Amino acid sequence: MNRRFGWTELILGILLTGMGIYSIAMPGTALVGVVVVYGLMALATGIADVVFFARIERHMGFGPTLSLVSGVLSVLVGVMLLVHPEAGAFVVSVLFPIWFIAHCVSRLTHLNIIRFTCGNFYYWFTLIVNMIGIILGAMMMFRPALAAYSADYLISIYLLLMGVDSLVMAFSHRW
Repeated sequence: MNRRFGWTELILGILLTGMGIYSIAMPGTALVGVVVVYGLMALATGIADVVFFARIERHMGFGPTLSLVSGVLSVLVGVMLLVHPEAGAFVVSVLFPIWFIAHCVSRLTHLNIIRFTCGNFYYWFTLIVNMIGIILGAMMMFRPALAAYSADYLISIYLLLMGVDSLVMAFSHRW
């Protein structure tokens, strides 16, 4: 069992939590600035998912393919947001819900490994956080107007939850 500190998860957790707090504290900020930062976050979480896939693949001979797909989607969303920040309104109403759902489903596929390596607390925590993320993603997908008007708050909640999730993972010393 690997007991080194999860630096990648710590950095990701700090960035996600910071963005969640920023989004709550500054609703209605210039969408372009927020979109660029969200693009960076999507890029970082995508890279983290691809790295997770590669690590599991290397050690077990197979990896959770959904993690790879989620990682690639996150990287694509991040690159698109960085290259075309003016497309932020479209991304918020259409692609973010898909990204939310894909990322949460990807995390849910890790539950067996999480229970084995991190224990029951983190297993249940991850399960609950990602189920909330799927619900938020579905709400935004089926109500694009809701996504457009409440995107800052929905994304803030999700970012805070995923940030805490990553911080707990980093300090579990088992990943």
